[in-house]
Amino acid sequence: MAKPPADVNYTFSDDELEALKPYGDVRAHEEGEVLIAEGDQHVDCLITLSGETHIFVDGRNGPRRLGYMERGQFIGDIGVLTGQAALARTTMGKTGDVLHIPYDRFQKLLVENSALSDIFVRTFTARRAFALSRDEAPVIVLGSALDRSVFGLRDFLTRHSIPHSYHDPVTDPLGETIAAAKELNEETLPAVILGAERVLHRPTVNDLAVALGLDLLPDGAAADVIVVGAGPAGLAASVYAGSEGLSVLTLDSAAPGGQAGTSSKIENYLGFPTGVSGQELADRAAVQAQKFGVRLAAPVQVQALTCLGDGTYCVETKDGRKLQGRAVVVASGAQYRRLSIPNLELFEGAGVYYGASPLEAQLCGGAEVAIVGAGNSAGQGAVFLSKSAKAVHVLYRRKDIRETMSEYLVRRLEETENIHLHPETEIEAFHPHCPESQDPRLAAITIKKPEKSFKVEAGFVFLFIGAAPFTNWLPDEVARDPRGFVKTGADLETLELVRAGWKLDRMPSTYETSLPRIYAVGDVRAGSVKRVASSVGEGSVVVSAVHAALSELDRAAE
Repeated sequence: MAKPPADVNYTFSDDELEALKPYGDVRAHEEGEVLIAEGDQHVDCLITLSGETHIFVDGRNGPRRLGYMERGQFIGDIGVLTGQAALARTTMGKTGDVLHIPYDRFQKLLVENSALSDIFVRTFTARRAFALSRDEAPVIVLGSALDRSVFGLRDFLTRHSIPHSYHDPVTDPLGETIAAAKELNEETLPAVILGAERVLHRPTVNDLAVALGLDLLPDGAAADVIVVGAGPAGLAASVYAGSEGLSVLTLDSAAPGGQAGTSSKIENYLGFPTGVSGQELADRAAVQAQKFGVRLAAPVQVQALTCLGDGTYCVETKDGRKLQGRAVVVASGAQYRRLSIPNLELFEGAGVYYGASPLEAQLCGGAEVAIVGAGNSAGQGAVFLSKSAKAVHVLYRRKDIRETMSEYLVRRLEETENIHLHPETEIEAFHPHCPESQDPRLAAITIKKPEKSFKVEAGFVFLFIGAAPFTNWLPDEVARDPRGFVKTGADLETLELVRAGWKLDRMPSTYETSLPRIYAVGDVRAGSVKRVASSVGEGSVVVSAVHAALSELDRAAE
């Protein structure tokens, strides 16, 4: 088992404790008293003043004490910051006093005191990282490896950095033991076990999100700015808006990071000379945003945007909630393009994937895989998978991959022995593992070249063929180009502004759309450079325009 790093704990000095006390209440607790139960949401930040507080986690081997906190030490990890459901149980190990800082006052503390804020964020982040490295986890996924819903649940937990373990009750003796202990069978699998008592039978991703407290936005929630999309552009806009004192709601249909969050390694992002994974970058940005009071909810699917007529906009979600904002930043990015091959959907999550993360790499270890695409994401995925796969076939329609891929990646592909480049090729057909059975796994593909077609025993295909903008939820007044990307600033034509009913004396600012105080940044914007750094730049810069427009709105209301 991994040894805890030194930065997973911190002891406040007496002076720091005095600075913390105005934000909370000191309470006396008896030995054995439960302070935080598994599943509790928006828990207090607990700082031990005397006695001891003990932390227990329930994993596959039952309850186990993770540790204890003495005077000046505090409980919890990132969940205290985000309001997520507690994955551990906290009890009073020895009678004493505890400083309780309620969730709302803890958010205030993070904004007002940067020194104390840094301590909490650094320690919480280190604890979550350590929890992810441990062999045991408080969340257990049980189900068949052939079940695509199992992959969906594991992918969701991975992208949200929730510590978990996976077991197949059929092939894994430990999985069989856990299933029997929880009285689980084919009718109730797959299942997700949360701590000691909570068991979700055949849960959807949304069911799991609710149980973990990953979407805590109530109907009617309002903010200065609603950011739709938590990819690099949306997270940057959230961080900068929150740091400038604006209230922010950020929504994403899956998890923080967007498509960039699935990238195994980004090597040309400024400030990371050895590269950084998309997941790590997304995790850091999400924590940074929430540190500034941003309320981030995912998965939340948006279905409509309307103007309320009083200077505010309404963003409606698919589950019927209506959220209000005085400005909206559209950073909804793009949806993965799919191959035009019959029965493609039968293999999605069972051989066909849209990202190359450690989870997918684990699945295809020692096998032949195919990557379709010629962009940087395809190159990064190929290099990453080559470390575990027997062979990686990179398929692309162009004659020269250098037309669309950075030179450093092309050289990496050419120099890696088990990566094979196939120019002017495409997939013609998918072949199942066993056509006569219910086994949905992919076994092989037929590759088509100009002069011939041939079969490759590749049971894993990764699609990096671009994406279409996710804009069908926007009203017709928001002008778009022929491909559906949102037009902004100088790209807007006078007729488009007239059709949208633009009535302001000024023209739209650089990232403003044909509707006032509706902005578009990142991949969803027409003419944007499809790179992480440029998306972060757009999300950062747009906040100054949002500030100016909201001030303009306030003056008009006076």
